[in-house]
Amino acid sequence: MREQRDGMNYAPDMGPAQAAVGPGEFMFAASHFDHGHIYGQINGLVGAGGTLKYIYEPDVSRHKAVLEANPGCTAVEHFEVILEDDAVKLVTSAAVPCDRYAVGLQVLDAGKDYLTDKSPFTTLDQLAEAKAKVIQTGQKYMVCYSERLLSESAYHAGELIRQGAVGKVLSVINLAPHNLAAATRPDWFFDKDKYGGILTDIGSHQFEQFLTYAGALDGVVNYAQVANLGHPEFPGLEDFGEASLSTDTGASCYCRLDWWNPGGLRTWGDGRTFVVGTEGTLEIRKYIDVARQTGGNLIFLVDGKGEQEIDCTGKVGQPYFGQLIMDVLNRTEEAMTQAHAFKAAELSMVAQAMGEGVGIRR
Repeated sequence: MREQRDGMNYAPDMGPAQAAVGPGEFMFAASHFDHGHIYGQINGLVGAGGTLKYIYEPDVSRHKAVLEANPGCTAVEHFEVILEDDAVKLVTSAAVPCDRYAVGLQVLDAGKDYLTDKSPFTTLDQLAEAKAKVIQTGQKYMVCYSERLLSESAYHAGELIRQGAVGKVLSVINLAPHNLAAATRPDWFFDKDKYGGILTDIGSHQFEQFLTYAGALDGVVNYAQVANLGHPEFPGLEDFGEASLSTDTGASCYCRLDWWNPGGLRTWGDGRTFVVGTEGTLEIRKYIDVARQTGGNLIFLVDGKGEQEIDCTGKVGQPYFGQLIMDVLNRTEEAMTQAHAFKAAELSMVAQAMGEGVGIRR
């Protein structure tokens, strides 16, 4: 297993992938490499058969390795080159969070679909603009919620739940400690106006999982709080957040996320999900099984028949990207609906606003 303490540039190696299209059948471009998640997005699309035609990123050091790994790809000096090429069907991007929606609007106006890193927005006004643009253009504004889509265990858990492995979902709990590594972070990481707050940012992962695992279309935020509990040197940082959600399916959901991942842990985070259903329970250990050498990508499933430990490593891959490519080509919504992508972001921003109003009592 590669070194995984660097969460910002974490791009898991999923092993061999099954291509959804043949060489040259799906052209895409990558832009704005401000967050390292762009590498996972590129890898996922290429692994599913996509051809990377262009890169737009002024900092050569950020894309040199990608350019070398994709012969035939061209690094362009102007984003407009990508927007004006009809052969490009989708643009994947990881701009500074507050800028992601503006990039997306340009892409949609150019008649192309958009895949952005989470969080796709930092304000509800940005979401409203994107919704209107999707209706106006008919293009897709997709979001790579990587804590589920790039985790074999988290993705497979969703499939098991959908197939009825735990019955009707009653409760979902997400715990998401992250490694701060402050010295490696860009300036925007500590500017709340640019990253949107902890529940808007990494919390968007959690709300997307709530909706997926509960099979929900919507929900109500019951409670939320955010705080900077121990980093006064970074006044714009929120290092702790938590929220409670009730879904329209009746499930009770809770998440706790923070930048307090202990330095002794082998990975950048110990993400875990606990699901309680009417017919069983399920735990996902996404990145590590603490104090064991078994690695992560584990599911622990208990039902009326017994107990199972399911190792997903190298067995699931990243089905999302192949499905997304086919959605772009066929104008379908198999990978993720537009409503789902937007609703996860909306609920996380609603929770952020609530958290800012409550605050942690000292």
